[in-house]
Amino acid sequence: MSFAALGLPEPILRSVRAVGYQTPTPIQSRAIPMILPGRDLVAAAQTGSGKTAAFLLPILTRLLDGPRRLRALVLVPTRELAAQVEESARNYSRHTNVRVGAVYGGVPIPPQERMLRHQGVELLVATPGRLLDLQGRQSVALEEVEVLVLDEADRMVDMGFAPDLRRILALLPERRQTLLFSATMPGELNRVASEALRSPQRLELAPPTRPAASITQAFYPVPRHLKTDLLDEMLRRIERDGVIVFTRTKHGADRLARQLERRGHDVVVLHGDRSQGQRERALRDFKKGRVDVLVATDIASRGIDVDDVSHVVNYDVPRAPEDYVHRIGRTGRMDATGDALTLVSPEERKEAEAIERFMGLRVARQQVPDFDYHRTAAPAADRETRERRPREGGRGAAPTTGRVTVRRWGADAPSAHSSGGTQSHGPSAPHASGEGAGGRRRRGSSDAPRSRRRM
Repeated sequence: MSFAALGLPEPILRSVRAVGYQTPTPIQSRAIPMILPGRDLVAAAQTGSGKTAAFLLPILTRLLDGPRRLRALVLVPTRELAAQVEESARNYSRHTNVRVGAVYGGVPIPPQERMLRHQGVELLVATPGRLLDLQGRQSVALEEVEVLVLDEADRMVDMGFAPDLRRILALLPERRQTLLFSATMPGELNRVASEALRSPQRLELAPPTRPAASITQAFYPVPRHLKTDLLDEMLRRIERDGVIVFTRTKHGADRLARQLERRGHDVVVLHGDRSQGQRERALRDFKKGRVDVLVATDIASRGIDVDDVSHVVNYDVPRAPEDYVHRIGRTGRMDATGDALTLVSPEERKEAEAIERFMGLRVARQQVPDFDYHRTAAPAADRETRERRPREGGRGAAPTTGRVTVRRWGADAPSAHSSGGTQSHGPSAPHASGEGAGGRRRRGSSDAPRSRRRM
């Protein structure tokens, strides 16, 4: 099926072709025909499935004709997701006159007020708190919104936005189209949905508890005091396009980033205490391939769309199994292959087993060959010497003499669906060109051809 067969008009099709999309993803081919007639929709799909285009393309089609005022509102949980959705909307509307804007916290409010009051937008992407701030300052009116999208709705509820969502719903007209996209449907979200939607159609393309099949998962049992050493060894051995490392806390992310930097890795940090400028700069440098490793808290487990993340590493096992699924969804997007590696200390074994029960499968236990899992914590002087080692290899570099270069740690090991004990496995051959396994393109090489881009 082509995008033209979905009933999209020529200006939208021109924009779709300009961004490199050739064929719709499953959620796009099913959701767009449901949304175009104006029906309410509840959709559950895996992260990285193309859902952003699934709701933006039909909304932009609706906005091609009609009055030039705020008519479509997309609510998202984080600043990063707001910026990402705004960028996508601008790309999809490049051959139209539809005006797009975004408002979110962490940046000064006056420029957002000027945009809304003087420039005007037909499509607004917003975080709930900042939208209510602007509404309270009489900078935005919501009485004539025709379409509301709740994107990553379960995350908004998890972050405590349910009261804000109800306040926003009360400001919107009752006769509107409402689209809800969510990976899971917790009880509180079900209550919000019952208030927001009218006889919605439902679309579920994959069980929300299962990550994409293209992701190879592995658990690495390791004493807590050796986690940083093991991660350092992994980063030195794998040939990678980009690695996101997740920690539980902001302090832990900062500490780990410093340790990795001292060991010669190029690292940026992303968490809630970073300023908006720092967060945007970190994402920009990581997306462009200027740095190899992004250390983040769960703020980045949803809404961060980065091309060609080859590996996700859970430095800390997440307490909630749902967070595990969302974290590892940063790789293996749009049918690309990816690896999810989780460092599991003895104290985290119960959380790891809870993740397996949640997904309904057993994740292979593996070991890194020749790594000493039995040594005690090194003295401070030894740690300092080791942390000053120059980095060998790196993203896309040729293997150094005597060093194993591994493309995918799980390449020769059982998949996440298999059972078995701890395994130690060897390398797969490094790729000579810019194309990796599964057609993965190296980040930062914008001149490389690609048949389909990620949403």
